[in-house]
Order: sequence, then C-alpha cells, then structure tokens
Amino acid sequence: MDSSVAQYLERYGVSEATRRFLAKPQKMFIDGQWLDSSDGQTFAVIEPSTEGLITRVPSGTSADLDRAVAAARRQFDGGEWRRLKPLERERLLHRLADLIEANATELAELEAIDMGKSVSQARDVDIQGTIDTFRYFAGWASKLHGRTVEPSLPGNYLAYTRKEPIGVVGAIVPWNFPLQTMAWKLAAALAVGCTTVVKPAELTSLSTLRFAELVQEAGIPGGVVNIVTGRGSVVGAAMATHPGINKLTFTGSTPVGRNVGRSAVDQLKRVTLELGGKSPVLVLEDADLTAAARAVANGVFFNSGQVCDAGTRAYVHRSVYERFLEELVAYTRTLKIAPGLDPDCFISPLVSAQQKDTVMSYIEAGRREGAQLVHGGKALEGPGYFVEPTIFAHCRSDMSIVREEIFGPVLVTTPFDDIEDALAQANDSPFGLAAAIYSNDLGRVHSLIPRLAAGSVYVNAHSTIDPAMPFGGFKESGFGKDLGPEQLDYLMETKAVWITLP
Repeated sequence: MDSSVAQYLERYGVSEATRRFLAKPQKMFIDGQWLDSSDGQTFAVIEPSTEGLITRVPSGTSADLDRAVAAARRQFDGGEWRRLKPLERERLLHRLADLIEANATELAELEAIDMGKSVSQARDVDIQGTIDTFRYFAGWASKLHGRTVEPSLPGNYLAYTRKEPIGVVGAIVPWNFPLQTMAWKLAAALAVGCTTVVKPAELTSLSTLRFAELVQEAGIPGGVVNIVTGRGSVVGAAMATHPGINKLTFTGSTPVGRNVGRSAVDQLKRVTLELGGKSPVLVLEDADLTAAARAVANGVFFNSGQVCDAGTRAYVHRSVYERFLEELVAYTRTLKIAPGLDPDCFISPLVSAQQKDTVMSYIEAGRREGAQLVHGGKALEGPGYFVEPTIFAHCRSDMSIVREEIFGPVLVTTPFDDIEDALAQANDSPFGLAAAIYSNDLGRVHSLIPRLAAGSVYVNAHSTIDPAMPFGGFKESGFGKDLGPEQLDYLMETKAVWITLP
C-alpha cells in the first residue's frame, strides 16, 4: 500500500477490520479455497482520490475459470447444495444477510476506498441494498412451485410442471456498484438452487472478496459461490463461451454487452444483459421546481454520475426553464466535492484516470458543439480523479453529449414547448433503461408513462430501487430483469411432466 493511501485511511479513521483486510494478500475464492492465479500474475488496485496503490489482486486465467466452473458444476450436479431443502437454503441466505449487516461498516469503507464513492452513500445504498436483496430472495427459496393441469386430449393423464434451477450461473459484475450489483445476480440464483461463478470488475474487486469470506463464514458449501478476479478480456470472455455455464448475467456498457451476448447466444446459453442508459427526465410546467431541481441533481450526480439509469437528459417546459436552471445550479453548488471517506462527500472522484479523461472529453465536445455551460465543466487540480458536476443548457438532440452515455457528472438540459415534442426527444435514443417525470398532475403523468420507452419510470423522484421491483431496460439497454419475482423466471427451467394413468 502506498503511503498516500495509508495516510488517507488514517485521516478518516478507517476501521481496524478494514485495515486488516487490506493488509493481507488478496486471493481468489474457488471451491471453498483461497488461491493465487494459475500463472501467479496480479494487477494493481488504485485508490481514486489519492491515485495511490491499495493492493494487488490475482489476475485470473481461463484455467482458473475452468476450476471455478468445475466446482460449481459438482455442487449443482449432485453435491451438498443441490440436496438441500428449500428452507435450508433460505436459512443460509438469511445467515449471510446477517453477516453482511454485522460487517456493514467495513464493507462500506471498502467500497469507498476501492471505487472512490461516498462512504455514507455506500452504507445507506450499496450495503443496505445488498442486505435487503439477500433477505428478499431468501424468502423465495421455499415458495417456488409448478402447477397441475387437467389436459383436454383423450385419455387419462396426470400433467404437471416443475420449476428447476437452470444450473451454473456466470455473473459479470460492473465497477460502479460492485457489491450491490453482485447481490442482484447472486441472491436470486442461490435462492432457486443454482451455483455461481462471479467475475468482479478488475477496478473494484475488494468488497466481493470480503463478501466471499462471509459466504464461507455463513456455512455455504464450497463451490456454490466462486470468485474469479481478472480482466474482462480474459475471464469475462471465457465465461461467455464456457460450456459448463448454463446462464450468463452481465451488467456493463452496451458495446461490451453486445459482444458478451453474441458469444453467449452462439452457444444458445441463457443470458440477461443490463446495459447502458441515457435516461430522459421530463419537467412539466406544474412541477414543484425546487423539489424537482433537487431530485434531478441527485438523480444525475449521485455516485458522481456513474450510474446506468442516471437521469442525464432533462427536458423542461420553456415557461419554467430558466427558473428551473436557477434552482438546479443553486442546489448543485451545495454538493460537496470530497474524497469518498469524507462523511459529507456527495461528489466523489471518478473510478479511474481513464474514466476521468472520458468524461472531460465529452465536456469539451459539448463546448465545441455549442451547448451552453452553466455550471462546472472542470477537472480539479491535484491528485484524484475529480470532475466538477457539470450542467449544460440549450442542448440539441444531435450533440454527442445528448446521444451518448457519458457515465459521469454531466447533465444536459433542453427547453420544450409541446409535450409531444418532449416525448419524441425523450424516446429519440438507442437506450431505454429509465425515465422520470416531474409533475403534480397525476392524471397527466399516468397518460405519459406508457408512452416512454423505458424499463423503469420514476415520478417526482429518480432511481428508486427495491428488491421486490424488477430492474432492466428496453432497446439497447439490454433484456431480461434483475430483482423482483420476474428475475426468478430467468433462472429456472420449466419441465412438463406427463404420466399416463390406467
């Protein structure tokens, strides 16, 4: 660990448990064992606010993946896990949720150190969301069933269906919500009786490795959950084509997701893709502008804009456009830019130097294309991948900052006169992950909801997530659902059984 990182941890009083975890050599978790990569290679883990080295993590190989898949297959094809009764799986998942809750402070600190995000937001959103997700799906383990059917064809038959777990699930997890997104993919899979192989993002693997320790402590048999750290181009690519994986679930960018999905479909592998977004926000003339401005700012600048369903395109009725901008800029100025471990941080550093450069290139493109910069627009000097929350006004639909996912703290705004034009602009995007409407006229809101091409629609709020509600997009934002009972259908096969009776 670099001295700059050690001093950072000291300055903010990081817990002893977190320090102990970071001080020890990091290993992958395969078949209940802690292992180095098969070739001994590692990669650096960088802390985003100091740009210093935290630790090194094994750079997994295809051979490591083979071993993890073999372990998951053994458990699924007749191991201890497959023989557990539903209530036994339920109890193990509740025990795991309890352990996550007992170690919530440490896990939140690890997310803040590894990804750079606000430790307060990590505790309240990421870790609490992880706990809630495991508890929600734990309850489903004992409530999965098929149905009986009275056939109409001639003869005497007993006909029924069985719901059976799909098999080994490969989960490729993004870097922006490492633990919570992993929970979205693992909790449901384990509840139905699948076994799993997880590839965390190479930028943010630490909380997933700490989670694996809790899996072991909970008493979940070795081989049920396997963690293979490594490059997406190596481990992720191998997962997409591995014959031992029955179902692949991926969260990440649309270009990468397209390649992953193509590889999986070539093998007729089941696949769920939760991909990019460029979510529109409609602010109608009757909206509470102060409340709307705060909610829009929170919806785009939370996690420094590194959120797939962030509301990054705001279409505001022209009669209130200037007042809305004033409220928006005034509130944005109150958002503290600070390292993630600062308890008052709202705008944290971006995850990497590459991400910072990407965001700044889009800001410069917005200026060149003629958008009016009304707030922010600069990278902070000194160490850390900090970019100011940035707001553009009077943007056109042909601008790259309007068309393309930036994945940073950048909001584009456009006035509209006619709601039909606003809807057309909102839907004029290859993405369809989410949308939001701000209005006090609920009758009007209800008429607009079906007309927005988005997997989630938020009203007078943004990014409200609950494990009982499905999450997933339309169009190039992917297909399939995480969360809610809808997710279970993507993790089970339906078997039809016919018994001829005398």
